[in-house]
Amino acid sequence: MAEIVPIIDAQDLRKVFNGTTAVDGLTFQLFPGECLGLLGPNGAGKTSTIRMVYAFSPMNSGSLKVFGIDIETGWREIKARIGVCQQDNNLDPDLSVLQNLELFARYYDIPKKDAKDRARQLLQFIALEHRANDKVTSLSGGMMRRLVLARALINNPELLVLDEPTTGLDPQSRHQVWERLELLRANGLSILITTHYMDEAYRLCDRLIIMDHGKILVEGGPADLIRRYAGEEVVEIVNPGREVREFVQTSGFMHDMLDHRIILYGREDDHLFELIGEQFCKEGCIKRMATLEDVFLRLTGRGLRE
Repeated sequence: MAEIVPIIDAQDLRKVFNGTTAVDGLTFQLFPGECLGLLGPNGAGKTSTIRMVYAFSPMNSGSLKVFGIDIETGWREIKARIGVCQQDNNLDPDLSVLQNLELFARYYDIPKKDAKDRARQLLQFIALEHRANDKVTSLSGGMMRRLVLARALINNPELLVLDEPTTGLDPQSRHQVWERLELLRANGLSILITTHYMDEAYRLCDRLIIMDHGKILVEGGPADLIRRYAGEEVVEIVNPGREVREFVQTSGFMHDMLDHRIILYGREDDHLFELIGEQFCKEGCIKRMATLEDVFLRLTGRGLRE
C-alpha cells in the first residue's frame, strides 16, 4: 500500500519577529481531503504559521514541505497550486465583480477566455452571478467575503488556506460561506483554516490544533477534544456559597473555580445535572451540554489578549 504524502508537512517550525518568538517549534501535518483548523487566542501564532505555509513569510528554522515540495526551493510551484483567502477584503474597488476575478487569473497565466469562463462559474458557485458587472464597493460585507473566496479558487487550487474567513459577518452571511466551504471539502479539496468562531471550527474541521504562545496545546477531532477536556454535561453555578465550593473541591469533577461562578464538567453517566440540581441548583444554575468553547477557554485561559 502506497504511503500517503501529506499536503502539508511541518517539522519544528519556528518564526521570530524582532526578538519575539511567534511560532515555537510547531510540528503538524495536513492530509489530502482534510480540513485542519488552527485555533488560539490573539497572538498565538496562527496567522504567522499559515503565512509560512503559503510562502508569504520565510521561516527562521525547521522544515516545511507542501505537496511534498520543500518550500525554500519550490515556493513558486507551491504558490501556483494554493488558493489563499486572507483576512482583509483587498479587492480592487475600481473594477467590477467579474473583472476582479479575471484580473487575478492573470497572475496564474490563465488564458483570457478560460479566465472569463472560470470567473463566471465561480460567481455562480458563490451566488453572485447577478452582480457580475457591479462595482465591488456596492457589495455587502458578506458578498465581499464570498468574492474573496471565489478569487482564491480561480486557479483550481489543491490546497485552500483561509485566515479567519467569516470574521465580522452576520449569521446569515457566515452560514452562506460555510455552505460553500462544505461543498469544496466534499469534493476533496484540502483546507487549512484559522478561526475564532468555535461553531465554525466544529462544523467545518475534521481535525483541530489548539495553540498558544506559538506552541501546540492539543490536537484532535472536535468531538474528541470536547469529550476529553470538557466531558459531555456542564453546570454553571452563579454566586456559589461556601457549601457548594467545598463540595466541588472534593467531588473529583473537572471544574473551573472563578470569582463569581463555578463551572463543572461531567459525563452523562456521572448524572451531574441530577446530582448538582438536587443539592445546589434551586436557583442560580445553568445546565447545558459541553462545547468546543469550553475546551478553548479551559486550555488557553479566560483573560483578554491585546
